[in-house]
Amino acid sequence: MRLRGGLLVVLAVMMVSKVYAASLADTVSQVKPSVVGIGLVAPLATVSHQLKGTGFVIGNGQYVVTNTHVIDMQVPDDVKYQRTVFVGHGKKGDILPVQAVYKDEEHDIAILKIGKTLPALPLYRDGTPVNDGTRIAVTGFPIGGVLGLYPATHAGIVAAFTPNIIAAKNSTQISEQFMQRLRNPFMVYQLDIVAYPGNSGSPVYRADTREVFAVINKVFVKETKESAITRPSGITYAIPASHIIALARKHNIPLQ
Repeated sequence: MRLRGGLLVVLAVMMVSKVYAASLADTVSQVKPSVVGIGLVAPLATVSHQLKGTGFVIGNGQYVVTNTHVIDMQVPDDVKYQRTVFVGHGKKGDILPVQAVYKDEEHDIAILKIGKTLPALPLYRDGTPVNDGTRIAVTGFPIGGVLGLYPATHAGIVAAFTPNIIAAKNSTQISEQFMQRLRNPFMVYQLDIVAYPGNSGSPVYRADTREVFAVINKVFVKETKESAITRPSGITYAIPASHIIALARKHNIPLQ
């Protein structure tokens, strides 16, 4: 009887795993058309097209969410460039100029206006944090788009809902603004999931509903910035979607 009972448990676990894998695969296929690249086009530069991070479409399909640190990319003063949203798949992509930028620098959130309507993702609007242990996924461009637009998906869980505190690297970074953030930190999601620098701006969504409840903005680096690619920590942080919603409402951006 013990052997039979154990076999039943194993079979049940296998069936649940297959159902989860199938549902996640379906969810990812629905999410990918809404994931875009964020970068710039500089026709006179040595590398004319540069993918700097990830974004995703919301609202009426004409707005894209990413991080402020992605859209505020550093460009040489002598280079003329255009902030750009890259859409499509593989090498058959399209280039959409950014028409307007709305920023929430405190929470590292930016919403971009584009001139084309794309499939949009629903935002999580429950108002309460997603529970620790919830199965989630992230889709984006972890190491850029050297070979084209090929979004990659990583799966994991919510590890914690925790205060956002970034340690100062040296005394020169300890300003009044820095101390204010320490006294009044806002909450972020800590994720047990592998992400890379190019994932900045990627949507974090529930594996079962595709609702976006957060946007990736940083990964924990164990050693050097280079090690974030070769030896990822598996600890990733994401800004709650409530800040996306607040920024959209501030600028009368339509949401689903």
